[in-house]
Amino acid sequence: MTESQGAYTQPQPSYSAPVNPEWPPPPPYEPPTATGALPAPEPKRKRNRGPVALLAAVAIVAAAVGGATAYGFQELTGKGTVASTGTTTNVVPSSKRGDVAAIASAVSPSVVEINATLGNGSSTGSGVIITSNGEIVTNNHVVSGAQSIKVRTSDGKSYTGDVVGTDSSKDLALVKLRGASGMKPASLGNSSAVQVGDTVVAIGSPEGLTGTVTSGIVSALDRDVTVSTDENQGQGQGGDGQWPFQFGGREFNGDTGSSTTTYKAIQTDASLNPGNSGGALIDASGNVIGINSAMYSSSQQSSSSSDAGSIGLGFAIPVNTVKSDLAKLRAGTKS
Repeated sequence: MTESQGAYTQPQPSYSAPVNPEWPPPPPYEPPTATGALPAPEPKRKRNRGPVALLAAVAIVAAAVGGATAYGFQELTGKGTVASTGTTTNVVPSSKRGDVAAIASAVSPSVVEINATLGNGSSTGSGVIITSNGEIVTNNHVVSGAQSIKVRTSDGKSYTGDVVGTDSSKDLALVKLRGASGMKPASLGNSSAVQVGDTVVAIGSPEGLTGTVTSGIVSALDRDVTVSTDENQGQGQGGDGQWPFQFGGREFNGDTGSSTTTYKAIQTDASLNPGNSGGALIDASGNVIGINSAMYSSSQQSSSSSDAGSIGLGFAIPVNTVKSDLAKLRAGTKS
C-alpha cells in the first residue's frame, strides 16, 4: 500500500464454480412401488411388415379357401374321391381341348360295362365311376329288377356290384362294387354351362362292345323325354334289347307302358345304341356333363337300308341332376 492510495485493500480472488461431470444433478431417488415392480419399459416402435407379410397373409387365406373347396368336393362325391365338380377342370391338357383321342384316353378308365341278370332275361348297359372306392352311377332301367350285377372295367377286371339306391323318376341308380379301391373317378362337370353346338364325346358299351367312343355335338337342351318305370320293360326283356321312350309326342323302341316318368334331357347327335345307357356324355375338356339314357335304334335295320345306322337322336340326363340326386341314392332309397 502506498501512502497516496490511502487505506490498504486486500485483493479478492476471482471465483469460478467447480466442473461437475454429472451436472445437472440426477433426479431425486424414488423408491419402488409397494409391489416392487419396476417402471414399465418404453414400448418398442411397431415395425411395418411390408408387402412380404401381406403376401403371406393372402397365401394363408387362399389355402383356407382351397381346403374348404376340396372338402366340398369330397362331401359331394363321396369318401375317398378325387373327382372334381367344378366347371374349370381340364381333364385333358388345354392344348388338347376337344381332341377326341385325348378325351377318350383320359375318361375311358372311368366308364364301365354293366351286365345285370334279371328274372327272365338280362340287361347290358354302362356306368360312370364317381369315387375311387367303386361308386358307379348308371340308369335305373339298366339295373331295375336285377338279381345279380357284374361290372367290367376298361382294363378287363370284373367285379360284383350291388344296387345301393334307385330313383325311377329320374332314371338313375347307384351301384357299389365289392372290394374295389384305387379306381379312377370321372370329373363331374356343370351341365348348366352347356350350350347348343358344344362338342361332346360319348363313351359306353353299345351291344356289349366295351369302351366304344363316339363324338358329336349338343343338338338341343331341356328336351322332355319320357321313359318307362316298369322294370319288366328293361333291356333284354323287350325282345330287341332296346329301351322304349317317348319324345315329341312319339314313341320309340316300343310301348313305354302305363308307368312312365318325364325328365329334362340334353339332346345329342353323338351315335348312341343299346348298351350306351348309363354311360358318359363328356365335354371338350373331359368333364362328364350327362349320363346317356335314351336313344333311338331301329329294329328294322336288317330289312331296310334306309333305317341302317344311327339317326343321331340320343338323350342324356344332365350331370347337375345326377349330383343333386346323389344324397338320396347313397341313403339307399329305392323308388
